[in-house]
Amino acid sequence: MHTISKYTRFVPYFYFLSVILYWFTIINKNEGISAYPILLFAIPFLWQVITPNRKLNFSLGIVFICLSSYLILAYLLDLFNIFYWSNSSKSYLFYGGILVVANFIMSLWILRNSIKREF
Repeated sequence: MHTISKYTRFVPYFYFLSVILYWFTIINKNEGISAYPILLFAIPFLWQVITPNRKLNFSLGIVFICLSSYLILAYLLDLFNIFYWSNSSKSYLFYGGILVVANFIMSLWILRNSIKREF
């Protein structure tokens, strides 16, 4: 049980890394070589997994809480502006809502890790 709790602090970093890699894969299929700058977003998360730093962790937490709050606001505005609810718009709203909530939870988790004295 101790080993599980030891490695759970890396869950939000692996989540954001997987989102970045998924985003890169989708853009790379359509755009080609212009998708490679997306991989630069993965550097801070890889750095936190390899050599944890409390200041970088706190900065990542604050930045991604702000971005997630913006995503929540944009999601809610988009939710209220859709008048015709087709099946594709319902699936978009469902998966988009899961992504928005997961980003916010993972951002809070990163901030919690930076406040705790684990690093």
